[in-house]
Amino acid sequence: MNEYEILLLLDPELAEERVGEIVARVRERVEGDGGTWDGHEPWGRRKLAYEIDHKGEGIYHLLLFTAAPETLAEISRVLKITDGVIRHLAVNRVKGGQTKAPAPVAAVSATADDDDGTAE
Repeated sequence: MNEYEILLLLDPELAEERVGEIVARVRERVEGDGGTWDGHEPWGRRKLAYEIDHKGEGIYHLLLFTAAPETLAEISRVLKITDGVIRHLAVNRVKGGQTKAPAPVAAVSATADDDDGTAE
């Protein structure tokens, strides 16, 4: 058994009930195959760096669990074909890793000052 985390990027137009169904489906698969569910961190709606499928935002969820590699392969296969899942990334969990959502990045000013203090 290995410790894994999956970061889900979901469609922002997805109904809240459907989001719950997707997370519940992953949890059922983990527990059904003898693994343990360690947690679920909803990170919320975030602006994407570039559009994916003509969408500029996505809803992020971090799923934490312990399972066999075969279970992870099956979960990844199902997530690839699930409507509403834009992207997902499954990795081995790092001991002491961060599970809280990163702080939003502040907007960078479009004007740049050069040495004499004037904007170009």
